[in-house]
Amino acid sequence: MKNTISHRVADFLKNFPPFSFLHQKDIEVISEQISIIYKEKDSVIFAENEETHSSFYVVHKGAVALRTSLENDILDMCDEGDIFGLRPLIANENYKMEARTHEESILYAIPIAIFKPYALENRAVGNFLIESFASNTHNPYSKSHSGKLYGETMDLEGLDTGRKLLDLQPVKYSKKLITCYSNTIVKDIAETMTKKNVGAILVVEDSLPIGIITDKDLRNKIVTGEFPITTTAASIMTTPVITYPKKMTVTQAQMAMMKSNISHLCLTKDGTPNSKAVGILSKHDVMVELGNNPAVLIKAVKRAKKAKQIKPIRANIMQLLQGYLDQNIPMTLTSKIITELNDACIKQVIEISLKKMKTPPPVKFGWLALGSQGRSEQLLHTDQDNALVYEDVPEELKEKTKNYFLEFAKHVNKGLFEIGYDYCPAEMMASNPKWCLSLGEWESQVHHWITNPGKNEVLLSFIFFDYSLSYGDSELVNKLSEFIFENIKANPVFYIHLVSGALQSPSPTGFFRQFLVEQDGAHKDFFDIKRRALMPLTDAARVLILSHSVKSISNTPERFEKLAELEPNNKELYLACSYSYKALLKFRTKQGLLHNDSGQFIALEALSKLEKIKLKRTFKTIKELQEVITIRFNPSNIL
Repeated sequence: MKNTISHRVADFLKNFPPFSFLHQKDIEVISEQISIIYKEKDSVIFAENEETHSSFYVVHKGAVALRTSLENDILDMCDEGDIFGLRPLIANENYKMEARTHEESILYAIPIAIFKPYALENRAVGNFLIESFASNTHNPYSKSHSGKLYGETMDLEGLDTGRKLLDLQPVKYSKKLITCYSNTIVKDIAETMTKKNVGAILVVEDSLPIGIITDKDLRNKIVTGEFPITTTAASIMTTPVITYPKKMTVTQAQMAMMKSNISHLCLTKDGTPNSKAVGILSKHDVMVELGNNPAVLIKAVKRAKKAKQIKPIRANIMQLLQGYLDQNIPMTLTSKIITELNDACIKQVIEISLKKMKTPPPVKFGWLALGSQGRSEQLLHTDQDNALVYEDVPEELKEKTKNYFLEFAKHVNKGLFEIGYDYCPAEMMASNPKWCLSLGEWESQVHHWITNPGKNEVLLSFIFFDYSLSYGDSELVNKLSEFIFENIKANPVFYIHLVSGALQSPSPTGFFRQFLVEQDGAHKDFFDIKRRALMPLTDAARVLILSHSVKSISNTPERFEKLAELEPNNKELYLACSYSYKALLKFRTKQGLLHNDSGQFIALEALSKLEKIKLKRTFKTIKELQEVITIRFNPSNIL
C-alpha cells in the first residue's frame, strides 16, 4: 500500500536543496524514515551545548530562530525548506547554538544515518553542505547587521553626496563580441566589421584576448597603403590588449580611455588579459551613458518646450534607475536621485502649462504631490495623485479664481499623462474641483476630516497628509501644515481613528507564515506587496510622526529614522522598519521594471526561495510595529 504521508514529504523536499539534487526515488526512501514534529511557538528544539540528536531538521511550516547565549540577537532564521542542526552531526560535536521556534512550526526530523551516505556519494549534495557550513545568513534586524537587506551593504555615512554621480553610474557595454584570429586576413576582417556594423574586432587565442583592431587601424594602416589588404590581423592589431573588469562606472571608463588614448576597452571576466573577454566598450557607448547622467537629464528636461518631449527623457530615467539597482546603489541614494529627476519633470510640465494660460496666476498657489509621490517614494510610472492650493480671495473673485486654476490644472494633468503618469482612477487630481481649493477651503476640509473621522475621511487624510510642494509658494503650504498640526493637537481622538485605519491593512502572511494572496479579481493568486507590506509601514510611520508634531518629513524611511532619534527605547525597531521599507520598495521597483508595470502585484511562483525568505523577514517588523501603536493609542477606545 502506498505511503501517502511519506510521498507528501518527498514532494515537499524535492523543491529544496540539498534534496533537489537527489533522484526522486532516493528522496522517497529518505522520506519513509522521516518523523513529523509539531512545535508550539517558543519551544526549544535543541539547546546550546546539548548533545546532538540522531536527526537533523527541515522546516516544513513556520520558522525557527538560532541564537547563542553570547548574543541575544537572532543569528539566523530558518524558514520553509531550510535545514538546521546538521553541522554538529557531521562534525561530531555538541550544538553550538540554541534552536527555538519563532512561531508555531511543523518540522521534519531526518535521521543522519539515513542521509549521510547520500551526502558522501552525491557531489552536488556535498558541495551544498560545504557552502552552507562556510556561510551564514544573519538576522538583518540585529544591530550588527542592520541595513543589509537586498544588498543594502554600502555605508552612507561619510559618503560625499556632492561628488559626481558618474562615479556611481554603471556603464553598459556590448556583450556580443565580434572576434577573429591572428591569421585572419584583413579583407575578411573589414567585411565582417561592415556586416556586423561594429567599430572594433577582438583578436583572440584560446578564447583569450591578444589584440584589437579598430576602424582607426584600418584607415591608418590599410587605406594609407602601409599594409596590403591581404595582410593578417597580427600585422596591424594593437597588442597587448588593455583590459578592464566588466563592472565599470562611466567615470572609470572615461578615465581609462583618456589615460591610454584609446576609443575601445576590452572587458574581461577578472579585468586581466588572462581571463575570457566578456564585452567591448566603445567611446560611443560612454557618450550614450553620459546622456543618461542625472545632471544631463535635468538639463534636457528644462530645455523641453512641450510635455511630449519629456516622455523619452523619462524613459532614460527608468534606464538609470535599472542601472542603479543592478549595481546595488543604496536605496536611499537611488530614491533621492530618481525623485529629483521626477520632480524636475513635473516642474517643467507645470512651467509649460503656465505658458499656455492667457494671463499669469491671479494669486499665489502651490502644486502639491500626494501619496507615494509626496513621500518621494514613487520611482516607477504610476498614476497621478496631486492637489492645488491657492490664496484666499474676496467673495466676488472666488469663481473667477477657481476657474483659472481648474483650467491650469487640466493642462498640468494632461501634460503629466503625456509623459507617463496615468490619470488617477479615483480622480484625486488638481483638475477635480474637490482637490483644487483656496487655503481657507482646504482648512475647512481638513478640519472636517479631523473632527468627523469616518472611514472615508481617514483614508483621505492618509493620502493628503503625505504631501510635498512640487511647485509654487512654500509659505502658503506651510500655513496649511501649521493648521493641520494645530487641529490634530486640539483633537487627540483623531489619532485613535488614524491608528484604527493604519491597522486595517491586510496581513502579509497567515498561519505558518504562508503568503496571503488575492482571492479574486484580475490579480487572483498574486501577492499585493503595496497593501500587505508597504502600506502597514507607511501608515504606522505617519501616525507616529504626527504624534510628535514633526512637519518637515514625509518620506517613510526618513520618518522611521527620525522616530529612532525621538524614541531611543524603540530605536532598533524603527531602524529595522526603515531598512525593511527600503528593501520592500527596492523589491517592488525591480518587479515593476521587470514586468513594465507598477510592481504592486507579485507572482509568487516566479520568485526564488531566497527572494521569498527575504520578503518574509521584512514582515517581522510589521507585526512588532503594529503592536507598538496598538498599545500606545489603544484603538479599541473608539466608541
